[in-house]
Amino acid sequence: MAQYERLSVLDRTFLDFEKPEYPQHVGATLLFETGPLQRPGGGLDADLIREHIAARLHRIPRYRQKLAWIPIENHPVWVDDDSFNIQYHVRHSCLPRPGTESQLKRLAARIMSQQLDAGKPLWELWIVEGIEGGRAALITKTHHCMIDGMAGVDLLSVLLSPHPDAVDEGEPPRWMPQRAPSGFELASAELQRRLAAPIHAARGLWHALQQPEETWLEIREQVSAIGEALAAGLTPSSDTPLNRDLGPHRRFDWLTFELEQVKAVKKRLGGTVNDVVLATVAGALGTFLERRGVTRVAQREMDLRAMVPVSVRPALERGTPGNRIALWAATLPVAETDPRRRLAAVREITAHLKDSKQALGAEALAAVSEWTVPTLLSIASRMAYRNRAANLVVTNVPGPQIPLYLLGARMLEAYPMLNLLIRQSLGVALFSYAGRLHWGFMADWDLVPDLHDFVEAIDTAFQELCDAAEVKRPVPAPAVLADATEPEPEPPPALHS
Repeated sequence: MAQYERLSVLDRTFLDFEKPEYPQHVGATLLFETGPLQRPGGGLDADLIREHIAARLHRIPRYRQKLAWIPIENHPVWVDDDSFNIQYHVRHSCLPRPGTESQLKRLAARIMSQQLDAGKPLWELWIVEGIEGGRAALITKTHHCMIDGMAGVDLLSVLLSPHPDAVDEGEPPRWMPQRAPSGFELASAELQRRLAAPIHAARGLWHALQQPEETWLEIREQVSAIGEALAAGLTPSSDTPLNRDLGPHRRFDWLTFELEQVKAVKKRLGGTVNDVVLATVAGALGTFLERRGVTRVAQREMDLRAMVPVSVRPALERGTPGNRIALWAATLPVAETDPRRRLAAVREITAHLKDSKQALGAEALAAVSEWTVPTLLSIASRMAYRNRAANLVVTNVPGPQIPLYLLGARMLEAYPMLNLLIRQSLGVALFSYAGRLHWGFMADWDLVPDLHDFVEAIDTAFQELCDAAEVKRPVPAPAVLADATEPEPEPPPALHS
């Protein structure tokens, strides 16, 4: 029988956002020890890594599926790719030895600048050797319609192991792709789904009539939540030099903090790890905008917002693909120069957001879209971003706090790379791993040529919080000056595998 699975309206939204200037994939740059991965004659054993990945794809079947489209409605579905080739998706590259971290960042940015082939499964993984310090890297790249942050963590748990000793899991099950449905079959199945909708609605109505009071309260809450989410999306934030039309090229940089220091700051000054992160971003943005000519006086009149994804994935859905996220629009106190007051302001803002219905409203709007117009959420989202609902995205994904290994090679660092949305030239992603908090900064090549100044400002803003909390940091701080003295390169050319 033909097999397929509809994309949710939220997953579809990331396809609708896709343009050459706005590729909607996410990824990570993962740094490893090379020891067990090296060939006897030198270089990485890319074939071994490729075989290791291929042997685990049966656990993540989405990675051997591609998109098809329902006729007339033009809604996407997942079908098995009967011409899947692991060689296409797992690629091998090398930096000129000894490759520096700056060169690795530029390679990662070039890879993230290129759109994925929509006719194939929407992911790539690049094996990179030749990095100074005897290290190697994996650069992952997966379309956002396939995974969110938590699903990305689940992917790592499939490919990596908490044990340094590689365990032979035996021969993987033979993969037999299911026949993809024809256009007629897809259209017929969608018609049946639409015809069944009134029956499901009638059952829901009957259930609602049995509990009229609870139903009325739930309807009021859902309507209020949708209204609150739409109001947040349609009220524009302040204009900044960072909110302009983007080009196709990207910059990437990173930074690392000790997670224990972040926790020590929040323990002494109050709040959560995420509050400390947002207070750090707010402090850095204030400094960064001041360098761009936006004075502190002008900043006090600004409503500068970070869009903060919130996972709504139930524990029972861990390990499943797709997106289960809602969004908060958090106003950042960028003009506040006192770190204590800045963190206190962020705590007040996030407390209000937790009591608000923004996240519930986004879920409710997605549910309405499922049964009415599948593009409704995409249209609302596009309107919100064009209307400057937020100035940037800040996302923080908790990862495993134990070391992970690839065929016995320890993963040392993991820097997330996020997609940029309409007229947002800067995005901040964080991933905690093995006691450290890894920051990944993605930016438009032309609009943010001074990305490293922002990275330095992040380090300075966190140092201010540490000083206020009397928390000591290692001296010197993690290398944030790697690019400072290097000449400015030309925009990267198109990258070919």
